[in-house]
Amino acid sequence: MSSVGLVLGAGGMTGSAYSTGVLAALADVAGWDARDAGVIVGTSAGAGLGATLRAGIAPADHYARNRNLPLSPEAQTLVDRQPPLEVGERQRVDGIPIPASPLMIAEGVLGRWPPRPGLAISGAFPRGTVSTESIGARIRAVHPSPWPVEPLWICSIRLKNGERVVFGRDDIDVPDLGAAVEASSAIPGWFAPVRIGGEDYVDGGGHSSTNADVAAGLGFDVVIVIAPMAGSGDPIGDSSRGPLQTLRSFSSTKKAGRALSRGFLAQEVAKVRAKGSKTLVFEPTARDIEVLGNNGMDGSRARAVAEAGYQSAATQLERDGDNVLRHLT
Repeated sequence: MSSVGLVLGAGGMTGSAYSTGVLAALADVAGWDARDAGVIVGTSAGAGLGATLRAGIAPADHYARNRNLPLSPEAQTLVDRQPPLEVGERQRVDGIPIPASPLMIAEGVLGRWPPRPGLAISGAFPRGTVSTESIGARIRAVHPSPWPVEPLWICSIRLKNGERVVFGRDDIDVPDLGAAVEASSAIPGWFAPVRIGGEDYVDGGGHSSTNADVAAGLGFDVVIVIAPMAGSGDPIGDSSRGPLQTLRSFSSTKKAGRALSRGFLAQEVAKVRAKGSKTLVFEPTARDIEVLGNNGMDGSRARAVAEAGYQSAATQLERDGDNVLRHLT
């Protein structure tokens, strides 16, 4: 069997639902179970999804859960351990908001080429006030050990300087997987930064919604990338354009955020391919984006989004046929 890496991108609750649909289609159409991935790279919502895959919850159960359908007994046992997700209200800050990290703003605008607006925006927001504890508690409930045995890499950003870190790969002493997922999910300006080893960390999506280049050069035959925050462009080719060119190519009706996410994704995919791995990229189609909507935290859309992701991925897999399936089975 070919070796396969998996990248799970950011996108909130709706992005996670889209990803579960894609994973279910991969299992049904291609016969590939995401729990078998040689490494899972997760960012923000993708970090939480990766953690539950490593806990043993199958793609079919993730898909069923988003559609409010019965789970397998094994998955139900794990899900029953999880406390409810409780996200508090953001506290009102009086006076002029103070940016959480001026150095991150400078790094996003001047320290990179092309610039990374996500970093600049993340640094410009004031420190969030909402606790991430509920997110971490749900992960700890299904992971009795501090970290899964199979490789799971969680992307986050060091608040003081905008540096991307990869928990599970980098030499950082993380208390447990719950803390890493909290850090990767700490949306700037909303959630309070997560303190690990004397440093504050925030959502890894500020660097990239996918961080797929983390999987470059690992020797995998195939790297599967699920990118809920990209999409609506032509298929990513071997010589894809960067973020600025991608942004200019989108019509005025397209969201700049998706254009930028797609541009960085194209660069990352090019790096993975240059290091010898084939890639299989799943992005929302124009129709999928309509179903996803503009609010990534709208849990009421989960069923429709998961089903849209499943149908789009199944169509893509059936269209690509042996060119894709032979690398996964």
